[in-house]
Amino acid sequence: MKFCSNCKATVELRVPEGDTLPRYVCLACNIIHYQNPKMVVGCIPEWEDKILLCRRAIEPRSGWWTLPAGFMENNETLAEAAARETLEEACARVAIGSLYTIYSLPHISQVYLLFRARLLDLDFKPGIESLEVALFAEHEIPWNEMAFRVIHDPLKRYFQERSRGSIGFHMGVIDHPHKACN
Repeated sequence: MKFCSNCKATVELRVPEGDTLPRYVCLACNIIHYQNPKMVVGCIPEWEDKILLCRRAIEPRSGWWTLPAGFMENNETLAEAAARETLEEACARVAIGSLYTIYSLPHISQVYLLFRARLLDLDFKPGIESLEVALFAEHEIPWNEMAFRVIHDPLKRYFQERSRGSIGFHMGVIDHPHKACN
């Protein structure tokens, strides 16, 4: 960051008085520009015993499979963000259920939240960010082609818990971005 979004003056990176971290501070109006993690919100859309996955048409990991998820927008709730992302990526309508997992990804300053969801109908197709979308039973999931660990790991756990009949809530940290998914 070079210029203040408030007054357009030059900013400098320094630790403001009373703070503990470096922040961009405007030299003219003294506004502190905080940089915070991005919220990524998605869902596990179910139809009977199957899960809806999207094959990514965009980088990173174009051509790999994922759950519908994306960056939360201003002025929307977590559930609205998950439903919107599912509509954008899979043209699918869902009823958002309970929050299933929260993962912190400090190495890329993101927080991932996944909800359970129920597909409202089978009227889905690839959105602009997807090459294809499909329903998969557990044994059909392309586990070796999953785009991100933050999707792979909770989805594996979800199937294990579902088979036991006891689905819980989970929080975790993924701090090894290059560790393999399988």
